[in-house]
Amino acid sequence: MTSKPDRVVLIGVAGDSGCGKSTFLRRLTDLFGEELMTVICLDDYHSLDRKQRKEKGITALDPRANNFDLMYEQIKALKAGNPIDKPIYNHETGTIDPPERVVPRPIVVIEGLHPMYDERVRALLDFSVYLDISDDVKVAWKIQRDMAERGHRYEDVIAAINARKPDFTAYIDPQKQYADVVLQVLPTKLLPEEQDKEHKFLRVQMIQRDGIEGFEPAYLFDEGSTIDWVPCGRKLTCPYPGIKMHYGPDNYYGHDVSVLEVDGQFDNLEELIYIEGHLSNTSTKYYGELTHLLLQHRDYPGSNNGTGLFQVLTGLKMRAVYERLTAAELKMPAKV
Repeated sequence: MTSKPDRVVLIGVAGDSGCGKSTFLRRLTDLFGEELMTVICLDDYHSLDRKQRKEKGITALDPRANNFDLMYEQIKALKAGNPIDKPIYNHETGTIDPPERVVPRPIVVIEGLHPMYDERVRALLDFSVYLDISDDVKVAWKIQRDMAERGHRYEDVIAAINARKPDFTAYIDPQKQYADVVLQVLPTKLLPEEQDKEHKFLRVQMIQRDGIEGFEPAYLFDEGSTIDWVPCGRKLTCPYPGIKMHYGPDNYYGHDVSVLEVDGQFDNLEELIYIEGHLSNTSTKYYGELTHLLLQHRDYPGSNNGTGLFQVLTGLKMRAVYERLTAAELKMPAKV
């Protein structure tokens, strides 16, 4: 029987369907280890099944299709270290299955569409991240996933995106203003749009909120300065159209933030140690740890661009928050 944790650290991971939450959660599991993490998919708090939503003409993004009272009560219980009987939403059948017993581990991650929507749940979070994919990139990703992997027709994919968009704009997207870190994925500026219609090259930003207790934003070269850096040359191999990095202060939804940006993709992941050496406040435990974590699973989507780099960096920040709140030195899983 698992003993009750002295302190449960609650992390929220928000974003739309198909925006990279699954890959990010795998990176967190690599960092923390499965024995320390309990992951709660907030789809399990749908109060209406697929048939009922269709009858009412609402999507799963609509708050009316979700039980926020139950979500709050159960997440509060988990944070207090207590077990819950969590409902299960069955994605295959679209129905709500009998509940399962969940016992919290020291780190509880709530992920899905609405982790920061309800202010009561939001107030429980110790750290939060929002995965923000621009419309152009989201459409390209969803077409790739749903057509190539699920056999859907192009017209149906576009229709599904358009049907969800009003609710996404109203209920999901506004949550990013509350996040400690926003990982924003945008089309590249290194090529004209007509040369990269499939968005193979990405410009990725890590928007870090300033002034949060215990969270020190990572920076490039000189904290608080505005830096534009082209690292390509003798120490970093850059495929066409190259790589450009940016760092600087900004304002985001009325909050002071520090922004790191990578535009382009890496040709040789081993060489990322060069970029890591120019980043500060990374919360690594040893020189090269950020690069090692990326290399550990170079097959994960986004490992060769800023998506993977900033997902790992955000995970390191979460680890620092966990260790600060629990005053426990987290031992890394054995290297493989």
